[in-house]
Amino acid sequence: MAELITYREAVARALAQEMERDDTVYLIGEDVAAAGGVFKTTPGLLERFGEQRVRDTPISEEAIIGAVMGAAMNGLRPVAEIMFSDFLATCWDLVANQIAKTRYMTDGQVALPLVIRTANGGGVRFGAQHSQSLENWAMSVPGLKVVAPSTPRDVIALMAASVRDPDPVIFFEHKGLFASRGEVPDGELVGQLGEASVVRSGADATILALAAMVPKALQAADELAARGIEATVVDLRCLVPLDTRTILSAVAETGRVFTAEENPRLCGWGAEVVSIIAEEAFYDLDSPIVRITTDHIPLPASDILEDATIPSVTRIVDTVTRSLD
Repeated sequence: MAELITYREAVARALAQEMERDDTVYLIGEDVAAAGGVFKTTPGLLERFGEQRVRDTPISEEAIIGAVMGAAMNGLRPVAEIMFSDFLATCWDLVANQIAKTRYMTDGQVALPLVIRTANGGGVRFGAQHSQSLENWAMSVPGLKVVAPSTPRDVIALMAASVRDPDPVIFFEHKGLFASRGEVPDGELVGQLGEASVVRSGADATILALAAMVPKALQAADELAARGIEATVVDLRCLVPLDTRTILSAVAETGRVFTAEENPRLCGWGAEVVSIIAEEAFYDLDSPIVRITTDHIPLPASDILEDATIPSVTRIVDTVTRSLD
């Protein structure tokens, strides 16, 4: 049996699944307990698991991340919530210089099996300091695994995989997807980090997408099909580890590649993916790779300007069409 649930409901279900399975898993963050999370992603967990395992914190990202680092070093599997991904900047030293490097610097004697959940991305009018898409920040730091699901099912499966992983994982939950719905089967769901998903197949072009760009890419693919262009859409799901096998296979099948990225163009994840394709599959290409990205500017709060900045379905369709003419 399958149930239709929202992306935000999938977060709570994923956490409950792992907390029920393993009593070393606990949740910590601002307003995650009694309030059920500022984005209502954790309701019911306090009542089900108690205040020792669902803990509200002061407004201090440094305290949250320091606490879960210490807990993970001492045998727990903590899940931290950083309310907005933008706030990772306030605790980035702990994330990038301490958590990411501890296993390496202790020669494997100290593992940090922790997850840092955070609401990511724009499109919901929160302005420049609360709307950034920051997967590329985490991707650039050795020692961190990076996950960004696009569907409720993947939220559950990849959260389970992240909680069970021996290394620190940054888990980006897109704010613009919280209300989206998808079918999720009953029972335990566990995915595999580092596996992309081909969510649509077509022979004319490949669109590589992540998180909120996936449903846009799928809608664009439908509109392109009406114009006689059949596109493959690949949901990367994880940036670290990155499923290069699936990416290169799609490139070989279509010969034309586009990335749909919400992060700013400069040093976005697509730049790394393009470099891999150029190095390993150059002769499979029939035309230059095209990146469709957010402009390299702070995101506007104005609805018209924000929508003009972030890649839209129309921009994806127009860019693919022009490139294939």
